Amino acid sequence: MMRFAAWAALIALVAYLLLWPVPVEPVAWKAPAAPGYVGPLAPNTRLAQFEALTLDGLHGPEAVVVGVDGTLYASTHEGWILRAGVNDTALQRWVNAGGRPLGLALDAEGNLWVANAYIGLQKITPQGTVSTELSHVEGSAIRYADDLDITTDGTIYLSDASTRFAAQDWAGTLSASLLDLNEHSRSGRIIEYHPKRGARILLEGFSFANGVALDPQGRYLLIAETGEYRVWKHWLRGPATGKSEVIIDQLPGFPDNVHLGQNGRYWVGLTSPRSPIIDGLAEWPFVRKIIQRLPDFLRPNVVHYGMVLAVDENGSVLENLQAPAGEVYATTGVAETDDYLYVTSLTMPVLARYQKAALAID
Repeated sequence: MMRFAAWAALIALVAYLLLWPVPVEPVAWKAPAAPGYVGPLAPNTRLAQFEALTLDGLHGPEAVVVGVDGTLYASTHEGWILRAGVNDTALQRWVNAGGRPLGLALDAEGNLWVANAYIGLQKITPQGTVSTELSHVEGSAIRYADDLDITTDGTIYLSDASTRFAAQDWAGTLSASLLDLNEHSRSGRIIEYHPKRGARILLEGFSFANGVALDPQGRYLLIAETGEYRVWKHWLRGPATGKSEVIIDQLPGFPDNVHLGQNGRYWVGLTSPRSPIIDGLAEWPFVRKIIQRLPDFLRPNVVHYGMVLAVDENGSVLENLQAPAGEVYATTGVAETDDYLYVTSLTMPVLARYQKAALAID
C-alpha cells in the first residue's frame, strides 16, 4: 500500500511538472557569452561604505531625480513620492501617486513626471496634484511603464517594459519582470509622447525594455534591454535618424535604469548578476516552462550583489562601482549631483548616498 502511494505521488508530481498551466510561453533564444567580472568590470568594493538616507518607513527607492533647486525626489514601492533637501539625511513623504512609481523626470516647468508600472504615465505638479496623462498608445494599454526621460521641448520617451505581463496583474514589478525574462518573448517597447502631439510607439521588440536616457542635445536615446544584457543607442536626430545600435553588451548582470550623469557619463544600474539557469536554458523553452512550475524559492531570483557602471555615449566603461557582499543590492541606477551619487534600489529600505570625492569621481 505504501509503495502504491509513493508511486501515485511520483506520478502526480511528474504530471504537475509537465502539465500544470503556467502564464509563460517560453521562446527559444541564444544567450550571449558571459565574460563575467573581468577587465574594466573587475570586482571591487567601492559601494560597500555609504550614508543611509531614511525613507520614513518605506522601501524600494527605484529612482531619484534632483531639481534645479536641489530638491531630491524618490519613488517607493508603497506608491509614495518622497522628497528632501540636498543636505538632508531623511526623505519625507510628499505625494502618494498610487500604484508602483518607478522612473522619474522633471520638466522645464517643475512638473514631476512618473512612469507608474500599475497606472501609466503620470504628472505631479509642484503643488502636488497628480494626474494620469497616458495609459494607452495606438489602442493598446501601457502595462508596465518603467522609465522615462524628457527633452527640452517636452517630448517624453517612456519604456513599456512588457506588454505580456502587467506588473499589477502579477503581484508586483519584480514578479512580472521574472515572468517576462523567463518567457523572453521580446514584447517591450519605447513610446514617444508629447502633451500636444499625442503618443506613438517609437520602437518595439525588446526583451524587457527598461531604462531610458536622452543625450543633452536630444540627438539620441539610450535604452537598457534587461533580458539581453545590453544598452542600445537610438538616433533621434542627424544623419543616422531612426537607426539603432548596441553600445555595450555581454554585461555581467541585468541592466536596469540608465541616467545621464555629469562630464559625459551615463549611469547604468545592474540589478542582479546573470543567472546561469536562465542562460543555460535559453534554448530549452520546454524546460523553462517546467522551471516556472517550481516553488518561488527554487526559481531564479535577484541575487544581492550591488553594481553600477558609468559609460560614455559609445559604451566605454568610465566607472565601475560594486558591492559583491551585498551592502547595497538590487541596484537600479544612479542620480548624480555635483557632490553626491545616489544609488537607487528595487527593494532596499534606505537610499544609499556616496560622496563623489571619496570615490575619486570628478
